[in-house]
Amino acid sequence: MLTLRENAMAIYNREQPDFYGDLMDAVELLPDPVRLMSLCPQDGLEHKDPWGTVFIFKPGSPGAHPHVTEENAVIKDIERWREDLVVPPYAGLDWSLAKKKAAEMDRREKLSCVMFGGGLFERSHHLMGMVNALCAYMEYPEEMADMLRAIADYKIGYIREMGREVHPDIIFYHDDWGSKQNVFLPPDVWREIIKPLQQEISDAIHEAGMIYMHHADCICQPIVTDMVEIGVDIWQGVIAQNDIVEIQRITEGKLAMVGGIDGPKIDIENITEEEIRAEVRRAVDTYCPAGRFFPSIPNGICFRQWNDSIVKDELKKYGREFALKHPI
Repeated sequence: MLTLRENAMAIYNREQPDFYGDLMDAVELLPDPVRLMSLCPQDGLEHKDPWGTVFIFKPGSPGAHPHVTEENAVIKDIERWREDLVVPPYAGLDWSLAKKKAAEMDRREKLSCVMFGGGLFERSHHLMGMVNALCAYMEYPEEMADMLRAIADYKIGYIREMGREVHPDIIFYHDDWGSKQNVFLPPDVWREIIKPLQQEISDAIHEAGMIYMHHADCICQPIVTDMVEIGVDIWQGVIAQNDIVEIQRITEGKLAMVGGIDGPKIDIENITEEEIRAEVRRAVDTYCPAGRFFPSIPNGICFRQWNDSIVKDELKKYGREFALKHPI
């Protein structure tokens, strides 16, 4: 019987797994100092992250959200970003908790992972607000590119620091590039401003000997071949609103994917157990035949506990049954 790590890597390497399931079950997150400094208390009050962005985490909500207004925005005028942006330090931070966790974990059972949030696009609208950021990408592309250069340099530096300090197996890089309807930026704009810097970030991850897993639980289909070009190893958060089968075809198996189960469709009241189980089976049957696919809820869980328990139970049973009936 394969360990969770071995099973995940079997799917990743297009080898025979014992079962098909969520890659995140085989991942152990390390408490790195930047993530710890960025945590927002779940008290409904305003708190600033290390970049100066105000976040609010309301009790009972799924996570913290930026609360950027005209008054508290870090960057109020993109033409003056150099005067307003203070890039936090990444060197000399306390890695003791991450090192302790890394030393204690069983590397035979789990893959070590650092979650690295606030990607280039997300950080830009965290600093400016979504509307102002989207307008600036269109109206001030040179200024935006210059600002993202500073953010990318920070990220590349921290990636290298991370490699030296704890060397995780995976960097879980977050940057939602779209909504459930489309990408946020016109693909040509994304390619001109974000793609070259993202290539450098990807190169830094690979130079440090780590797997680049990109979280984006949104539409990315218009730029998915670009994701392959820049070296994204795993796309985590693939929502069913993408044509996943077509993506598997055009990426020619070069992009491992995690997701496919339509979470919002089944994370509702007044749904039957069979309807939930049917959606899990649909995702496995539709996407796993192409290989390198980890069926899961893109955002991780159903927030309704009963619904989530049914998803996990069906995935555990049917994911193993599918692997047995469909050998590599």
